[in-house]
Amino acid sequence: MRLYLLLLLLACANANASDEDAIALTAFDYMQGWYTGNAAQMERSLHPDLAKRHISTDEHGRARVRHMGAMRLVQLTRSGVGTRTPKEKQAKEIIILDVHGDTASVKAIMHGWIDYLHMVRIDGRWLIVNVLWDLKDGSSL
Repeated sequence: MRLYLLLLLLACANANASDEDAIALTAFDYMQGWYTGNAAQMERSLHPDLAKRHISTDEHGRARVRHMGAMRLVQLTRSGVGTRTPKEKQAKEIIILDVHGDTASVKAIMHGWIDYLHMVRIDGRWLIVNVLWDLKDGSSL
């Protein structure tokens, strides 16, 4: 019985490590795709219903939510906006905050901003469905 329990625990640990590897790879595709202008790599990481949001301040000092969908993010990636960041400044830190069932929450630290990624597992693939981002202190667009 003890051996069975140990094997079961090891199998669960390996499944979690496998999920975390796949989650990190999805976050990496998102980040690397942006920096290299690789639209296919970016698109591979995104759910088609992606909602990317940012809180900004308008000219009257009021907070506004800015929204972007998957197609627009892929277009911006393809146009090379992310390639303007010098290679030595291309921060790519991935922190997996939580994994539960078919959902995950990841903090992706990039150059000048932080993205909070919500992922879902669909048909065995981890995809980013929500992104809430903000500028790092002292950074600007």
